[in-house]
Amino acid sequence: MNPPDPIPTAPAKTIAIACQGGGSHTAFTGGVLQALLRNLKPSEHRIIGFSGTSGGALCATIAWYSLLLGDPGRGAELLEAFWRDMSAKKLPDSMFNSFLVWLQRSSGYLAMPEISPYQLPAGGQEVLADAIQRHVDFAQLPNLIGTNSPRLLVGAVDVLSGEFTVFHSHHPEEEKRITPEALLASAAIPELFRAVRIGHGLYWDGLFSENPPIRGFLAGEQSREDKPDEIWIIQINPEQRSQEPKLSNEITDRRNELAGNLSLNQELFFVDQTNKWLARGWLNAEQFKQVTVRHIPLKRELDYPSKLDRSPAFINGLLIEGQREGLAFLHTLRHA
Repeated sequence: MNPPDPIPTAPAKTIAIACQGGGSHTAFTGGVLQALLRNLKPSEHRIIGFSGTSGGALCATIAWYSLLLGDPGRGAELLEAFWRDMSAKKLPDSMFNSFLVWLQRSSGYLAMPEISPYQLPAGGQEVLADAIQRHVDFAQLPNLIGTNSPRLLVGAVDVLSGEFTVFHSHHPEEEKRITPEALLASAAIPELFRAVRIGHGLYWDGLFSENPPIRGFLAGEQSREDKPDEIWIIQINPEQRSQEPKLSNEITDRRNELAGNLSLNQELFFVDQTNKWLARGWLNAEQFKQVTVRHIPLKRELDYPSKLDRSPAFINGLLIEGQREGLAFLHTLRHA
């Protein structure tokens, strides 16, 4: 008697992970990515791309780099080390961090002078640049990136032209590829950091453009096989709030959250519209496919000033929360 034919196994679903920006809140993103990097089964899910804006871009870059190295577990370790470096541990830094957060929370009650980042030393950007370069060997990237390597998209906006810009790991133009300067551009919050010049462009925070980039994963020129089956969004800004904002600082917080979600929802509208047109038979081009979108949200209600908070306890708490939510997401996915 002949043995039964083996049961065919379904191919692994291809995944793109998009990381919304949000300052220190993206320590949560780092925790989620740690859980995914350590626990995803390659036979079930294969990551083909990351995208990110601001702090989300920094986390996405470290995770992407670990896949280029072929060592996802190393990425989880690097994310831990990066956020440990970003925490305000030393006394002078800790005192300044507490003062800065207090200043932001008191802005609605105190009359304070407005200070341009161009009137201050650029030390904050230098610290950020040093931190990311300690954990990603940018000089090694050209040797690691191949045609079939996972992609990385990083969002920014050109200050002068107003054009949305996506720095891309596989971009044909060298100045639009992934560099420390590109990440600093994506994280250049105008109130805190100077604009970053790259080539002929002058860039600000990607929160004004694509937060995070998503359409780039589905660009029409790419083949159907190169596009993800699913997009997982690590979302920092809540879509909903439990109570009406009434105090001035509560109104400011909510406006910031809505502004941060505006560009995300515009990106998702493109995916949703494409899915609907495909379902109705209105879009028959072979390079398009149905794409499932899933969210991993930060559920804790936080204020805008805490996006600047780098206290070790706050950062560590968000990392742990992200790890927990990442594991819960995978558990739900496997038992759906």
